[in-house]
Parts: sequence; structure tokens; C-alpha cells
Amino acid sequence: MQIAVLLYDHFTALDAIGPFDTLGRLPGAEVVFVSERPGPVRTDNGALALVADKGLDEVTRPDIVVVPGGPHPELEMGNPAVVDWLRAVDATTTWTTSVCTGSLLLAAAGLLKGRRAAGHWLYLDQLPAFGAEPTGERVVFDGKYVTAAGVSSGIDMGLGLLGRIAGDETAMAVQLMTEYDPQPPYDAGSPAKAPAGIVELVRSLKPAPARPKSS
Repeated sequence: MQIAVLLYDHFTALDAIGPFDTLGRLPGAEVVFVSERPGPVRTDNGALALVADKGLDEVTRPDIVVVPGGPHPELEMGNPAVVDWLRAVDATTTWTTSVCTGSLLLAAAGLLKGRRAAGHWLYLDQLPAFGAEPTGERVVFDGKYVTAAGVSSGIDMGLGLLGRIAGDETAMAVQLMTEYDPQPPYDAGSPAKAPAGIVELVRSLKPAPARPKSS
């Protein structure tokens, strides 16, 4: 089973690493990081880079696709190379997945029409424009499409999908191996729980849209 994790400039690191460190433990799985061009790809803060082993043209039939998000999804939503690749590989994937604003890339590729989808709460209002139904759920399974909410939810998505593929015992073993036992010091992990002032502060920090790529 080949698991392709898409990388692109300014993606969010945990969006990619969470699923990698859960789904990537599937026995016999091959994980490949893929981007427009092989080489290092910088995350959203520029301080970290992951290395794409292969270009998009080298990965044509992955079993699972993982699309991470980032603060400027519009850059890749307007990038034909990425959108066309997503459409092409989706034709033969067993599972097509996303984390955070990655669901907007799937939506822009036309893959979420008529489907329920999760995503980062700051960007959910953009999904209906592509025919998707936004939800406030942490992980959504709709057919072969699995979408997760913001950043950390990629770990939940990876474990949930791992259970579907390899069984609950395997998923629980991976959860224990990674000691994924969240006990956050604050109960402010969703806009429904966070104080109103914190919600507004985070809204004010949302970056303005960037100019999409034209080619």
C-alpha cells in the first residue's frame, strides 16, 4: 500500500506529520512525500522543511492520498499542477484524505461535491462554494473521503482510518505506541469551547488571502 503525502510551500507541519506517524505505521505501507518538484519544501513558518522524495508526475496510483492544510490554501487551490494531480490520482485511490484546510484543495478539485467535510473552523465557510457540506466534526468519513478539522485532528484521522484498514487492535496498538493520550492544559481547542475573546483574537490573526498561482 502506497501512502502519498502531498507537500507544497507553506503547508502546516503537523497536518502532514500527524497522519504520517499514524498511518505510516501500517504494516507493509510505503509512505512517499510528493510535491511539484522533488526536494525540500518549507512549512508555513519557514523554519522547517520536509523533503519530497518524488515529483507529482512520479506518483500516479497511490492507495491513500493525504493532503495537509496551511494558512494560504488559495495558493494551491489555484495551482493547476496540484489540482489536476488530485483529480487524476483520486480516480484510483482507495482513500483520499485531508487535514485542516487541505479539504479546500480537495473541494477545489471537485472531489467533495455533495459530501460532508471537515476542515479548520476559520475556513469552513469556503466549502459550500465547491458544493461541499461543512461540519464542525473532528473527523468525517464520507465514502472514501476522510477529512479532518484543524492541525492536531490529523492524528485522530490517521488512527481512525488505520482502524478501518487494519482493524481496531492495530490502531489501538499504534495509539499506545505513540502514547497518544491527550490531556491538554486548557479546554479551548474548538470555537465552541474557547472563551469568546480568544475566538475573536484568533479570527483577527487569520491571514488575508494571497494571490493564487496562475500556473
